[in-house]
Amino acid sequence: MDFSSKLLEQAVYEMSQLPGIGKRTALRLVLHLLRQNENQTLQLAEALTNLRTGIKFCKNCHNISDTELCEICANPNREASIVCVVEDVRDVMAIENTSQYRGHYHVLGGKISPLDGVGPQDLTIQSLKEKVKSGGVEEVIFALSSTMEGDTTNFYIYRQLEEFGIKTSTIARGIAVGDELEYADEVTLGRSILHRIPFENSLKN
Repeated sequence: MDFSSKLLEQAVYEMSQLPGIGKRTALRLVLHLLRQNENQTLQLAEALTNLRTGIKFCKNCHNISDTELCEICANPNREASIVCVVEDVRDVMAIENTSQYRGHYHVLGGKISPLDGVGPQDLTIQSLKEKVKSGGVEEVIFALSSTMEGDTTNFYIYRQLEEFGIKTSTIARGIAVGDELEYADEVTLGRSILHRIPFENSLKN
C-alpha cells in the first residue's frame, strides 16, 4: 500500500495494530478522522491519552477504575461476602447488565493457558486466596467462560481455596460450552447467575 504522506502511513500503521483492524479498514478510519472537525479528532486523542495515563485498577478486585477502589467495591449496599470470579472487565460489565448480582467481583486478568504461556502466577489468583484467607468471604462464584482453559482455571482456584471451607459455586450451564461470557445474552447470563450450582457438582458432569 503506497502512501502520499509519512504521517498518514504512520497513523494507518498504528490503527492497524488494533485487534480485528486490517490496513484497509485502518486507512478508512484514519481518512474518516481527517474529514471530521479538528476538535473531534483532538478530543479522541485526548480521551485515549487520559485513558492510558489515568486509568487505575481497583486494589480490592482488580477491576478497571478511576479511583483506587472501584464503584462496586466502594458501594456499601453490595454483598462483600460473595465474590464472583471473572476473566476481565468485559465479564463484569456483562454480569452487571443483568441486574441479577449484588456481590463483589475478582478480576483474574485472563485464564490459565500453558499453550499461550499463561500460568497461575500471571493471574491475580494469589490475591484472591489472600482475600478469602483474611475472612469475610462466604461464597466464591466461578464465572469463567466454559472452555477448556476456563474449566482448568476454575479447578485450579477451587483446589487453592479448598482448605478454607467456603462455599464455591459455578454459574449454571445456561451458557453453552465453548461460549465466551461477554457474548451471552443478558437473560441467559442472569439466569446462570441466579441458578448457580456448587462447583463440586460441576466436576461430576
